[in-house]
Amino acid sequence: MNKIIAIQGAEGSNHHKVARDFYGTAIKLKECMSFDVLVASLLDDSASLGVMALENTIAGSIIPNYALIDKYNLHIIAEEYLNIHHHLMALKGQDIKDIKEVWSHPMALLQCKEFFKNYPHIKLVEDVDTAEVAKRISKENLIGIAAIAPKMAAEIFNLDVIEDEIQTIKDNSTRFVIVQTSLPNNGIDQINKASLKFQLNHKRGSLAAILNVLSDCKMNLTKIQSLPVIETPWKYSFFVDVTFEEYNDYKKAETIIEIMAEEFKVLGIYKNGRL
Repeated sequence: MNKIIAIQGAEGSNHHKVARDFYGTAIKLKECMSFDVLVASLLDDSASLGVMALENTIAGSIIPNYALIDKYNLHIIAEEYLNIHHHLMALKGQDIKDIKEVWSHPMALLQCKEFFKNYPHIKLVEDVDTAEVAKRISKENLIGIAAIAPKMAAEIFNLDVIEDEIQTIKDNSTRFVIVQTSLPNNGIDQINKASLKFQLNHKRGSLAAILNVLSDCKMNLTKIQSLPVIETPWKYSFFVDVTFEEYNDYKKAETIIEIMAEEFKVLGIYKNGRL
């Protein structure tokens, strides 16, 4: 039975590429135009896995997605760091001088705005998703309209790439995670990274004490992100990622933090995607 994987965006998007990298081409996609819809599809079992972007080297953390994973008790089972490439594509036979408007996601437009300074005749129009625009151009035969999308979208929807690599910053990477509602069966020999969430009291040095525990247990802190606790003004939850070499070191840190923190949750234990 093919896996049904929920992605944010349309076929041909970077979320689709991550799904294909992990599970091959024999997958069924559930296209979701928002991360809220993606999570809902996991909760109602219309999809078994979800692909979610969590952070970008230019835009930073996608904080609402941390909140979604926490609120709905999703489990991170894997991650991938994907280099982001933006390509300008349109119906076949057109050149950039024929393009009147470019429709794309606001973030893609922002990351390519320097390129378009050279083409003042082109109007930039914000849209819901990069690949979905490419799909619409193909389906509706939209002449004079171009999309900014991954090259995979041009292949899928039979469009011409009229300009390659138009992003301003060439070293642009996004971290994606695979999530599901049930606990994964990742073996000890397969895991060397953990995503944790905890809350602390207001005592001076409480966060420093936790960080010292991580250091003493040979954890390498790769990410720390704070989120306000909505019900309690000026109180924060901390989301941290740690990598480790020995699973026993990680378990020791987990046991100690669980005692020290007011609230503690393991969001996922999985293989480091940067190795």
